[in-house]
Amino acid sequence: MTRLPGLRPEALDEDQSALYRAIAGGPRAQGPQHFALTREDGSLRGPFNAMLLAPALGAALQRVGSELRYAGSLTDREREIAILLVAAHWDSEFERESHEAVGRSAGLDDAEIAATRALDADAFAGREALIASSVIALLGGDLDDGAWSAAVAELGLEVLFELTTLVGYYATLALQLRVFRVS
Repeated sequence: MTRLPGLRPEALDEDQSALYRAIAGGPRAQGPQHFALTREDGSLRGPFNAMLLAPALGAALQRVGSELRYAGSLTDREREIAILLVAAHWDSEFERESHEAVGRSAGLDDAEIAATRALDADAFAGREALIASSVIALLGGDLDDGAWSAAVAELGLEVLFELTTLVGYYATLALQLRVFRVS
C-alpha cells in the first residue's frame, strides 16, 4: 500500500502547483502518451507525486529527467535499454511497466525487453550492447579499466557522463518509488 496519498492539484501550494504544471504540461505530456502521468483525481502518478513534497528539489530532479529523456545524446532505443536495465536491477515495477511501453514504441521487441528484465546484454549488438554492458557494470558500482576504455572509445566522455547520470537518476527514482510504496 502506498505511503503517500495522491496530492491533488487543488490542495497544492504555489510552489507545488508550479512543479505540477511543469510535469503535467511539460515534455512528458506532449506527443504520444505511453503511460498516464495523472490519476483520475488529477494527482500525479509514479515518482512525480513524491516530487511535490519538496518542490525546489523535485523541480531540479524532474528537469534532470526531462533533459535525459528529451535532450540527451542517446538514441531512444539506447536510452530505453538503459532505463529498463536499471528498472530490472532495482525491481522497480512502475519504471519497468512505463518504460517497457516507451521502449516498444522505440522499437524494442519482446526478446529485447525480456533480455533487459534478465539483465542480459547479449541480446544487443554494437553500440547498444556496449551501452547495456556498461549499465550493468554501473549497477554493480563502477566500470573497470577495460569497460571504461571501451565506453570512452565508442561513446566518448560526454555520452558516458550522460549514461552515468541516467543510471543514477533512474536508481534514485527506483529508491523513491520503493520507499513511498508506489505501484
